[in-house]
Amino acid sequence: MFKKLFAVSILLAMTVSFAAAQSGKVTIRFFHRWPMEPRFSYFNQVVAEFEKQNPNIKIEMDSVVNDAYKEKIRVLISSNDVPDVFLSWSDSFAYNLVKSGKVKSLNDMLAKDKAFANSFIQSQIKPFTFDGVTYGMPLTIDGKVFVYNKDMFEKAGIAKEPKTWDELLKTLDTLKAKGYAVPLLEGLSDAWAISHYQGTMFQRYLPAEVLAKDYAEATGEFTNPGYKVVLERFQKLVSYMGPNATSLSHTEVRNQFIAGKLPMIYLQLAEFSYINNAKTKPDFGYFNFPAFADGKGDPGLLTGAPEGFMMSNTSKNPEAAEKFFKFLLSKENMVKFVKDVGAPVAVIGAVNKDNSYPSLMGAIDLILGVKGSMPWFDNAVNIKVADAFMRGSQAVATGDKTIDQVMADAQAAAKVVRSEAKK
Repeated sequence: MFKKLFAVSILLAMTVSFAAAQSGKVTIRFFHRWPMEPRFSYFNQVVAEFEKQNPNIKIEMDSVVNDAYKEKIRVLISSNDVPDVFLSWSDSFAYNLVKSGKVKSLNDMLAKDKAFANSFIQSQIKPFTFDGVTYGMPLTIDGKVFVYNKDMFEKAGIAKEPKTWDELLKTLDTLKAKGYAVPLLEGLSDAWAISHYQGTMFQRYLPAEVLAKDYAEATGEFTNPGYKVVLERFQKLVSYMGPNATSLSHTEVRNQFIAGKLPMIYLQLAEFSYINNAKTKPDFGYFNFPAFADGKGDPGLLTGAPEGFMMSNTSKNPEAAEKFFKFLLSKENMVKFVKDVGAPVAVIGAVNKDNSYPSLMGAIDLILGVKGSMPWFDNAVNIKVADAFMRGSQAVATGDKTIDQVMADAQAAAKVVRSEAKK
C-alpha cells in the first residue's frame, strides 16, 4: 500500500513540476508531516501567501502523518529525490539524514543573515548542529508533561501534584479507589508514545554517563541492570491503563481526556492547543515527570526537543528554496502559527499574550526554566534499538514477551548497530 501511494505521489509531483516548467515558474518541493488540522490549513495559507508574493515560484507541497513521514523521508533521501525544503526531528533523526550527505549546511546563510540567525532561541538550534555545522532551524519547541483534570483531582481529594515516583503511584491508587477505573491511559498502539515514557524514565533513573555511552552507536550495549528496572516500572504504569490501551492510539486517548473521561495523560506541550481549541474542555494542570528516589539521573531535565526544517543540497533552485525556507520561519509567520495552531515556537517573541493563551505561555516558561532537555528516546538512539524497546514493550503489555526477552532483543540490536558503526 505504501509503495503504491509513494508511486502515485511521485507521478503527481512530476506532473505538477512539468506544468510549472511550462509556465516558466520555478518549482520548490516542500514536504512535512501535518496532513491534519489545524496545521494543514495553516501551511496551505502560508504557501498561498508566498506564491502571491513570489509569482515566479511554485510550491509543490506534500504531507503524510508521523510514522509514514519518517519512512518516506528516508526513502526520498536514499533515492536521491530529496525535497527542496522538508521537516525533520532533531538530534539523531536529523543526524541520520545529515550522514547521507544530501542535507544543506546553513552556516553560510546564517553568517550572512545575522538578523534571521539571531531571531531564534539559540539553545533550540543546537539539536540541529553537528560538528560545528548547522543543518536545520527549529520550528516548534516542545516538552512532555503529565496533564491532569483539576476537577477530577479535587473530587478525589488530591491536593498536591506528585513530585516523586512513589507519590505518582499513590496518586494513581487514590484515583482508582475513588472510582476512576483507568486513572492513566496511553495509546500503546503508537510505539513512539511508549518511547516518550521510556526515554524520560531512562534519563531519570540511569546515570548520564551510562546513557551517553549506550546512546552512542559505536559503544551502545544496554547491559546496565537499570534498563530492566525502568521497563518493570513502565509496566507498572501500564497496569493502571485498563484492558484497551494496546488497541488505542495516542490521538484517541487524547480525545478521551479532552472529553473529560480521563483523569490524567502524558502529553506534549504542543498538544495543549487541542485542549484549548475544544468546544468543551477540562480545566487542566500539568507537571514534569517525577523523580525516582533511587534514580541516578537529573530530575530537573525535560524530555522534548525541537523539530524544524532542513534544505536539500541538491536543489536545482537553491535561492528560491532559501527564500521559502526563511519565509516559513519568519517572525510574522511564526506569530500566525502560534495564533492558528496554538503550539510553542522557537522564534523569539512569537509567543505572546496577544496570540496565545495562559497554559501555552506557561509552557514556554517551563521550557526556558528547566536545567536542560533530553531528546525523545526514538530520536536519541538508533532506530533499531528504539524499536526493540518500543515494540518489545508493546509485546510485554499484550503478554507476548517478557521483559528479559525485550532486554535481550535490545542488546542484540545494539550489537548490530555497533558493528555497522565500525564499517
